[in-house]
Order: sequence, then C-alpha cells, then structure tokens
Amino acid sequence: MYQSDTKRTVPIVSLEKRTKMARALNQIKNEFQDATIDDLPKIINLYESDDRIGVYKFVQQARKRILSYETEILRLDTMLEFERLYSDYDYICGIDEVGRGPFAGPVVAAAVILPKDLKILRLNDSKQLSAKVREELFDEITQKAIAYGIGIVSPEVIDEINILQATYEAMRKAINNLSIKPDLLLNDAVTIPGVTIKQINIIHGDARSLSISAASVIAKVTRDRMMEQYAMLYPEYSFDKNMGYGTDTHRTALKEFGATPIHRQSFIKNWL
Repeated sequence: MYQSDTKRTVPIVSLEKRTKMARALNQIKNEFQDATIDDLPKIINLYESDDRIGVYKFVQQARKRILSYETEILRLDTMLEFERLYSDYDYICGIDEVGRGPFAGPVVAAAVILPKDLKILRLNDSKQLSAKVREELFDEITQKAIAYGIGIVSPEVIDEINILQATYEAMRKAINNLSIKPDLLLNDAVTIPGVTIKQINIIHGDARSLSISAASVIAKVTRDRMMEQYAMLYPEYSFDKNMGYGTDTHRTALKEFGATPIHRQSFIKNWL
C-alpha cells in the first residue's frame, strides 16, 4: 500500500498571537454588551462577516436581544390600550392595591400617573414579577412618574370596617396623596365609592393597563418593605417570607405564640 511520506502540518499559533486574539474577542464582546438597543444593528453589521466562532456567537446573541426587545415593546403596546382609548384626558391614573387576604399587616393601595405613551420595560402585574425586578421597577416608576400616591390602612381599621371598605379607603388615600389631581382613574376590577373623578373598571387591569401595573408594583413593594420591618419585631412569624399570609408556618406560630398587634383579629379568630 502506498503511504505518503508527506506529513500534514498544523500551523502553530504563538502564545502572543493567541493572547492578542483573545483580547480582541473580549473587546468585541464588550462592544456588544455595552451597546444600546439602537446601536446593536450597526455593530452587528460591522461584525457579521467575521468568521470567528466567538464573534458569530456575539452576533447571534445580539440578534436575540433585538428580537426580545421588539417582543417586549409589542407587549407593552397592548398594555397601553386603555391609556390610548382615553388619551383625551390629560392625567390618567392607575389604581391598585395589595394585601386583602393576609392574616396580618395593612392593606396598601397606590395611584400612579405616568407620562403618555411611556413604556417601562418588564413592567407587568406585580404578581408576575420577582422581588428583585419589582424593586428595580419601583425605583424606575417613582423616578419617571408624573405623580404617585400611596394609601395605607391599618389592621385595626380593617377589623373595624371590614377589608373591602378598608381597601376602598386605602385607594381614596392614595388618590388624595397625589401631587396632581387626575382626570381619569383606571381601576383594577373595582369602582371606588366616594370618588368624584371618572372611573373605568378594568377586569384583570393589573395585566392589561400599564398605569395599573405601575400602581400594583408600587403598592406591592411598599407593603413588602413594611412586612420585612415587622419581621424584625416579630421574628417568630416569618413575615419577611409570608408577608402576613396564612402559610403553615404562620398558622403554627399563631397557635404557639398568639396574635401580634399587627394581626387582623377578624381574620384569625378561627385560628386562635
């Protein structure tokens, strides 16, 4: 059998050259990572003909990032349906509350007026978001909102007037705490009594209106922070984890230690 004496030679890449290539890839990676969504198409165009595997991956990741952004913008557009439907009103305010069902702690409502057509990425019904994202969105909403107000009603008042009336009261307080009076209220599935401002009742509004979603995040983060403070006063009840809801751990603590001053007596009487 004929056997060639010619050996295939593999190019030897020096350590210095490999280091330079790695450095170049890191620089390109940083270009992609630091680019704004508007700059990405230009950077993709610059590097899409580069035949290095690493650069190809950066380009593909950038294309996915653009697609994800465009999908998110479309989602946010659908959540501005009611704001655009009532665009003749100057100050449209979203209203939402959190804390109707817990055994302990206040009920908290928020009212938020956003600039028209403002899109805040990731903003959604607060129940669909992680605690970390809610905290980040809280800061962004409070910075960008035209105005926001918070209303808090204590467990004592909840016991006195019932949770539904306490929820309405928290919402009225939130509206009154706005620095600008709204022209229109977008509410999450309620009509608030005792309010003269025009109201629109939207079923599942926290997932359908950006203004209501913003209010849901403000209310949720505000109440969660309060419950985390209460957890330091009453560590046996794990309020920082259950936020006052009737989890097994919370119920066990109630039977062992009894009620605290922040418990709703009308909610826990069957457990004591």
